[in-house]
Amino acid sequence: MVRYLITRLGQALVVVVLVTVIAFLILHLLPGGAARATLGKEATLEQLAAFNHEMGYDRPWIQQYLMYVQRLLHGDLGYSYQLNQSVVEAITQRLPKTMVLSLLSTLLAIVLAIPLGVIQAVRRNRWPDYAITSLSLLAYATPIFFMGLMMIILFSQVWPVLPPEAPQGFTVGEVLADPAGLVLPTVTLAIVTIAVYSRYVRSTMVDNLNENYVRTARSKGLSERRVVLRHTLRNGLFPVITLLGMYLPALFSGALVVESLFNFPGMGQLFWQAALKRDFPILLGVTVIISIATVVGALVADLLYAAVDPRVRLRGRAS
Repeated sequence: MVRYLITRLGQALVVVVLVTVIAFLILHLLPGGAARATLGKEATLEQLAAFNHEMGYDRPWIQQYLMYVQRLLHGDLGYSYQLNQSVVEAITQRLPKTMVLSLLSTLLAIVLAIPLGVIQAVRRNRWPDYAITSLSLLAYATPIFFMGLMMIILFSQVWPVLPPEAPQGFTVGEVLADPAGLVLPTVTLAIVTIAVYSRYVRSTMVDNLNENYVRTARSKGLSERRVVLRHTLRNGLFPVITLLGMYLPALFSGALVVESLFNFPGMGQLFWQAALKRDFPILLGVTVIISIATVVGALVADLLYAAVDPRVRLRGRAS
């Protein structure tokens, strides 16, 4: 296990270094350079030169990269002159609210996707399997913005039981104080995740139901309910553990659309507004944070996978 942990940590470190290199290159490939992108078109040549000297952009590239990494290690992601605040401060204000929305949607997806996947596997090639599969494919194929619009029309206009706008507020407490406003954004963000997770659970469950250990359990007289829930379901959850870490980029892209659609003051809305205003420090800062979070999430998923399945550690040791 220790060797497996060291290997995965080394791989994660390499990916993080590559993320910083790519972010650094993007910063220097911006139209007009980092100074023009930060100060805007109205900045004079003297202001651009002063900014480049202050930030060290007039030094050799390798020295600039080391300075960039040093700033990242000290939590300095730049300064947004359009928001008149540091990127870290802007992200700190928005990140907790996006985490609440993502956590609620993920929990809802897991609670619904696992039973649906089990039903599909147990009733495979029958009408419940066909019905759930059809709905899953429809949900997966439907653009998330269209799904959100339909939710607003159905539950805020046709049947006015939920507000069309997400809770507004500067703190997580203010957002949670309006649970009704969280329903539509949470459900919209969870629908596609439910479709993906249920399909993976079904596929893994079907494979495991054909394994020898399942036949042995049945031959011992165990009930079908116990065979499915006690023995097969544990192995069927392995893909969900992996997806929880690897699905962060897709979750953020969905949050970007959902937060903009429901006017939710989170990271997605911040990124969207920064893209419209060409606020490059915000765009790069959010990109770095999401990239590193994805690497960390994948690492945690690998470690959880290895903890519940010793075969993963053995394959890692053999390779």
